[in-house]
Amino acid sequence: MPDTILIIDDEAAIRDSLAGILVDEGFAPLTAGSADEGMQLLDEKDIRLVLLDIWMPGMDGLEALKLIKQRFPLLPVIMISGHGTIETAVQATRSGAFDFIEKPLSYDKTILSIKKGLQLAHLERENQLLRESGPAPISITGNSSLIVHMRQQIERVAPTDAWVLIRGGHGTGKELVAQTIHRHSRRSRQLMVAVNCAAIPEELIESELFGHVKGAFTGATENKKGKFDQADGSTLFLDEIGDMSLKSQAKVLRILQEQRFERVGGSKTIEVDVRVLAATNKNLEEEIERGRFRADLFYRLNVVPIMVPDLVDRRDDIPLLVADFVGQFSRKGIGHKRFSTGAIDLLQRHAWPGNVRELRNLVERLVIMTATEEITDKDVALFLGNVPLLQPPVSPMESRYRDFDYKEARRRFEADYLLAKLEENDGNISKTAEQIGMERSHLHKKVKALGIVVK
Repeated sequence: MPDTILIIDDEAAIRDSLAGILVDEGFAPLTAGSADEGMQLLDEKDIRLVLLDIWMPGMDGLEALKLIKQRFPLLPVIMISGHGTIETAVQATRSGAFDFIEKPLSYDKTILSIKKGLQLAHLERENQLLRESGPAPISITGNSSLIVHMRQQIERVAPTDAWVLIRGGHGTGKELVAQTIHRHSRRSRQLMVAVNCAAIPEELIESELFGHVKGAFTGATENKKGKFDQADGSTLFLDEIGDMSLKSQAKVLRILQEQRFERVGGSKTIEVDVRVLAATNKNLEEEIERGRFRADLFYRLNVVPIMVPDLVDRRDDIPLLVADFVGQFSRKGIGHKRFSTGAIDLLQRHAWPGNVRELRNLVERLVIMTATEEITDKDVALFLGNVPLLQPPVSPMESRYRDFDYKEARRRFEADYLLAKLEENDGNISKTAEQIGMERSHLHKKVKALGIVVK
């Protein structure tokens, strides 16, 4: 998608000339004949850079520059003027202008300045993303079969534009899954826009999602872009979608289907290109039966479903998660601690109703409050309190085959192994045979003999 550049100049010849140059260079130009018209376009479109004339009737360029930098601080603005002075250039620079170019405009200088401005803006957006996400992107930790399968799903769906419905309990890491999908998508150069649907009052949901125009309601003192606007060309994450009211669901469904909307109080239709990821901890099928969630919205969102497992179902991952959390806290200067084998065993026997979030909070508490360098089972027991513990986790090997004699256990293991390999290769016999070092005909016979069916 080409970068959109807004040209604000009261001279039509200058606007047309610049627009033609920008098209030749692969940009998407927009033009405005006044500062007021330009400000309206900034509210409506995803502008990446502004070419702004200084001397214009009505609001002049320096006034417009101050207003632009107040409302869009990361947006680069290049000032252009036919009556430039050193004093004017200094004033524009102090007000936040990226560059100052005198008329008649030099083709090469103008394009070079634009490219440098866009590059700087991109770096500033990347820095903002890094500041928001911490020192490094957080990955999905774990080697359990459930997590491996979930990562495989993410790898397949992330590069596409398919919509994803992420389901799982509180604290399982649904937002982390959404961030991972976005980070590995073609939209990753822009920030993912997140909306907590449960935290927005019903009377404000339209304004929050679609924006509003000045004077649309009491308190609407200026035009405001909504979350759909902000996510144009990027990803919109609708968290806790199951908590949205039926009235709001109906409005969101229309926007999702059409990818176009009007701001609250406005009449102009705005088109967007948004990929939607949604998450919920509720059973939406039950919510539909009870009349609390729209079936058509569910089917629109549920293109690719991904289930995030509860921590109790992936207890084998707890040692890795603990090590990951300790490393994060150490980088923050909290301190580095070791967890004894007994401490890890006790953590694996806890039920974790709050899932990974609860584990992370407990590890942070232990790292801060434990005086010694090693955290023991006694320390964990003290902080967990008097709660019933689960049985020690049983290895998949032991739970799957321990009740059979050698012959039957071997047969079952062979069937499980071959099925897993076939599923990895989408049921392709030839590819699987090559991967595991077996003759194709022999593998075909084994599959038939063991009654293996690839779904």
